[in-house]
Amino acid sequence: MKAALWYGRGDVRIEDVPEPSPGPGQVKIKVKYAGLCGTDIHEYVEGPMFIPTEPHPITGAKPPIILGHEFAGEIVEVGEGVTDWKVGDRVSPEGYWICGTCHWCQRHQYNYCENLAFHGFSAPGGFAEYVVSPTYQLYRVDDRISWEEAALIEPTANAVRAVNLARPLLGEKALIVGAGPIGLTVLQALWASGVSDVIVVQRPGVRLETAKKLGAKWALDPDKDDVAAVVAEVTNGLGVDMAFECAGTESSFNLCLRSTRKGGRVALIGQTTSKWSFYPNDIGFYERTVFGEVAYCGEFAIAIRLIADGKINVRDLITMKIKLDDLVSVGFRELMENRRNHIKIIVSPE
Repeated sequence: MKAALWYGRGDVRIEDVPEPSPGPGQVKIKVKYAGLCGTDIHEYVEGPMFIPTEPHPITGAKPPIILGHEFAGEIVEVGEGVTDWKVGDRVSPEGYWICGTCHWCQRHQYNYCENLAFHGFSAPGGFAEYVVSPTYQLYRVDDRISWEEAALIEPTANAVRAVNLARPLLGEKALIVGAGPIGLTVLQALWASGVSDVIVVQRPGVRLETAKKLGAKWALDPDKDDVAAVVAEVTNGLGVDMAFECAGTESSFNLCLRSTRKGGRVALIGQTTSKWSFYPNDIGFYERTVFGEVAYCGEFAIAIRLIADGKINVRDLITMKIKLDDLVSVGFRELMENRRNHIKIIVSPE
């Protein structure tokens, strides 16, 4: 089968590899679409970040590794002992491979697993014609969701978790810095939770325009608009109740921090390989809470329902569909060189 393999920094190759076979408790999935994520770009440009240099203790995987952690497809084969799933089922797998025995797995906080592996980094991923998944990863894809939309269930689950951790209350105001796929799904998850007064900060392009379309009450360009003045005006000088850092930069984090009210909450979602500087008293003196978010832990079911019910629109986030052969030459290049004109690029292995 055809697959995209990461060999090292700046070295991703489209090659023919043997088709996988499901083991006991596993299924083989024919991938329909897979999403190209910013983390994939980080691995290509700066990796290895999450890709192990030695065989992973759960999966045994090491480079070259098949990339792709946002995907959905149809079951074409079931392994020994699988009774709850059948050929033809539409599924979207959580990315996790877990040990099931560590402290965190025993507490059902499996996204903290001490031995965590992940499709596309430490286990073969979805930039391939077929992928094998253990059944504990699987979620049924609602028939109302197209295959293209199903590729965005994974990032939507990330957004749902971030919003749930922020514990929004009706009538609160929020700030989102960075209107990529996560920022735009956070925006819609906030709307679904009853928070409609949302400020989005993003440089001009399709992302800012889509933020306006999807419900941002204030859509601001940080190079032109006085974000601090707008925040002060719409909150009577208090600051927003919660802020979501979705850009992965020092300046966006400090903007989130300074824009929240006393006792406000700041969610760190964007990824970075850089160290940041900030003034600790901006947290301590105002009793602000800063928290991280790692992927999801059961939020797939909520994400699927929100997409199926039309409460989160992922269709309008898809700005390009490409073939697997074009992953590097078109997909990676577009997100690295022409990012302002894209939100989510999805990949068909066929």
